[in-house]
Amino acid sequence: MPFLRFPQHWIKPLLPRDSRQSHRAATPLELLFDLIFVIAIATAGQQLHHSLVENHIGVGLLNYLMVFFALWWAWVNFSWFASAYDNDDAFYRIMTFVQIIGSLVIAAGIPAVFQHHDFDVIIAGYVIMRMGMVVQWVRVAVDDPGRRSTALRYITGIVAVQFAWVMFHFIPVQWGVMTFLALVVAELAVPVWAEAAAKTPWHPHHIAERYSLLTIIVLGESVVGCYSAITDALSNQLFSIELLFLMVGGLTLMFTMWWAYFDHEIAERLEQKNIAFSWGYGHYFIFVSIAAIGASLSAAVDVVTGQAEISDQLSGWLVAIPLVVYTASLWILHEAHHLHGIKKWLYPLTTIVVLSIPALGFNIGYSVFAMSIVYALRLFFSKCYLAR
Repeated sequence: MPFLRFPQHWIKPLLPRDSRQSHRAATPLELLFDLIFVIAIATAGQQLHHSLVENHIGVGLLNYLMVFFALWWAWVNFSWFASAYDNDDAFYRIMTFVQIIGSLVIAAGIPAVFQHHDFDVIIAGYVIMRMGMVVQWVRVAVDDPGRRSTALRYITGIVAVQFAWVMFHFIPVQWGVMTFLALVVAELAVPVWAEAAAKTPWHPHHIAERYSLLTIIVLGESVVGCYSAITDALSNQLFSIELLFLMVGGLTLMFTMWWAYFDHEIAERLEQKNIAFSWGYGHYFIFVSIAAIGASLSAAVDVVTGQAEISDQLSGWLVAIPLVVYTASLWILHEAHHLHGIKKWLYPLTTIVVLSIPALGFNIGYSVFAMSIVYALRLFFSKCYLAR
């Protein structure tokens, strides 16, 4: 019937992209996906902030790591699939919109996780995102015969794990964490198993850009979270010299973290070396540590203004530990393979200094400022002295 005939450009074959295409960049749809996705990241950061200042640190961090995995893994699968198969037809856009809806459902369910340890809404949103990806893989199985076995493995693996996530609701509470870890392993294993049949043609420069963009977004969200906390303090006339040091130190810390990440070109190495899985999976620790530092800095503002139930020393550890996780992850993924001598061990030596700062007993504002100075000096030393 004529009224059921779609324009040809609405549904095109979902064929593999050219992995060597020049000037491949993130699409407007991918940028929209990231911007909406950051709502969920911001919500998780806010809930972690509240858990920290209320001294519910253990439970808060556990919930945060679990929630962030769901967010990060859904983003990872979308980004790598788009790098290999994005044909930008109407159906592809609609399926991306479905995944955007799923990310908003996840964001809506995050408070329930921190308040009641209830994962039902998050699992519902996660399953929506993952099933949207299944539909895309069905299209690949139909349109790309050379990688049909890969697509079928993705479909089988994703559907099986999503069924297991739905069953997570019925797991006894005492088995919750262990079951979650088992499902995480299953999720991470699906791409390894699927790609063993035939590798998808992802684009190294495109993937490097996508990860860089998310790094910027998470850094920016961390700065916004700190800004909101500082604004609240100023509006309540709680300004102090210590808060000034915390502001300067926090911004310097974020800037040096940004500089360190973007100081190396990774696309060529992704293309030449078989490190896609280790590099891609390893970024979980980079993203989660950046977001955790933002929440910890926001909590530090509350400590300075006397509105938190944690000590200055504990607040200092909450900044220092994720900072060390970030720098260690960055060192392993971007630096250790090509540095030699003192340059190779500069990051590990720096972490020893940073971890010692909270133990000195400074107020949190001065501790954060000291940490930022350490990393600024590390950056200056590696760029200006060791570069010779």
